[in-house]
Amino acid sequence: MAETRSCEFGISAKKRAAAADGFEGDDDIFVAKKSMLPTLAVAPPSWESDPAASLASLRHEFGEHGGVNMSIEASATFTVMEPETMRRMFTGELGPDRDFFIYSRHFNPTVLNLGRQMAALEGTEAAYCTASGMAAISSVMLQLCSSDGHVVASATLYGGTHALLTHFLPRICNITTTFVDITDHEAVKNAIVQGRTNVLFFESMSNPTLTLSKLAHDKGAMVVVDNTFSPMVLSPARLGADVVVHSISKFISGRADVIAGAVCGPESLLNSMMDLHQGSLMLLGPTMNAKVAFELSERIPHLGLRKKEHCLRAMEYATRMKKMGQRVVYPGLEDHPQHHLLKSMANKGYGFGGLLCVDMELEEKATRLMHHLQNSSQFGLIAVSLGYYETLMSCSGSSTSSELNSEEKALAGISPGLVRMSIGYTGTLEQKWSQFERAISRMEVGSTLFNKN
Repeated sequence: MAETRSCEFGISAKKRAAAADGFEGDDDIFVAKKSMLPTLAVAPPSWESDPAASLASLRHEFGEHGGVNMSIEASATFTVMEPETMRRMFTGELGPDRDFFIYSRHFNPTVLNLGRQMAALEGTEAAYCTASGMAAISSVMLQLCSSDGHVVASATLYGGTHALLTHFLPRICNITTTFVDITDHEAVKNAIVQGRTNVLFFESMSNPTLTLSKLAHDKGAMVVVDNTFSPMVLSPARLGADVVVHSISKFISGRADVIAGAVCGPESLLNSMMDLHQGSLMLLGPTMNAKVAFELSERIPHLGLRKKEHCLRAMEYATRMKKMGQRVVYPGLEDHPQHHLLKSMANKGYGFGGLLCVDMELEEKATRLMHHLQNSSQFGLIAVSLGYYETLMSCSGSSTSSELNSEEKALAGISPGLVRMSIGYTGTLEQKWSQFERAISRMEVGSTLFNKN
């Protein structure tokens, strides 16, 4: 039987063989746990202060033959040595915590390793990785809300999430949502109905997680936070959130080449979501491919370095754009209404996020700006999504937020000419800034010629 190896102060163990013999050693990697999800080891003191330290504390998974990178377990189904073992697996006596696997829709070793990394990143007890960010969000909402359930959510959300809450869940499950200005704490408090509201949902950037979590918990609701925009920068679970969801496709991936998501939260919740009879993750099957999990697990170790550069450049560009006279929205700028709040919540050393917005007011102006930034100066690419190593630009009102009607866009502060930029880090900072300046000059020349005619 092949040896599975884990680096935890040099420990190497034949875990399957040991578990099959009913052995329980001194090290916790041998001990069967009640949970089906492997539990994180006790966190070092630095865990609370820096997600990078938490990630570095995880055991290193070696490859099957001692390779420095772990092996990819690409199997859909798994074999056992004896028929009796399979019976014990289906009763829950033997599970992934002791290296026993049945079927990859349930658990897969490679995907579980990425889950451990995501749990460490967010400071939660457990995590489960999914095929997309929307799969993660919808699975959580369907687990926490029953028919006739109620959600209170921020009016400023990703368009897909807004559509899920506004149209799909009411039609399918009669789960309704009250949208509020999440910065208006009194409005949030009044919208949450004790005994009826199941979830308070919002995105992490510039929102007072600690205060909002207390408001929700006081009325018996759970807090779900989408932290896609700000991994490393913010740690919502450490600020009081119950569940953190991600589209890993964005900053965590960093290469715009995979679609993936994650649910990070309490072990009890993740286990309920994997219940054979009533678990949303188990029964809806939003399964992540093991090859995708392997790719992503190799990128997480340098996420902190990448994120710092995204944020450093976003801060520099926002400052320079403002001096140029552009209408810039970026929480790193001191005149941003949530600047001091974000500064008080953020993990030190990671900046204020990698996204900024330039408000051109009119869609026609926004379109011309993006045209010149891509086609005249090569500053960035016209594309949705974020977290790529190149700068990505889109006009939010006609793209990622197009699911919202005019009134909803106004409530969310999305003008027709709002250009969202996910700042990349290719080239030198000065090189890219000169490209931005060149595009603005081209716009001004074009405007002058148009006015003359």
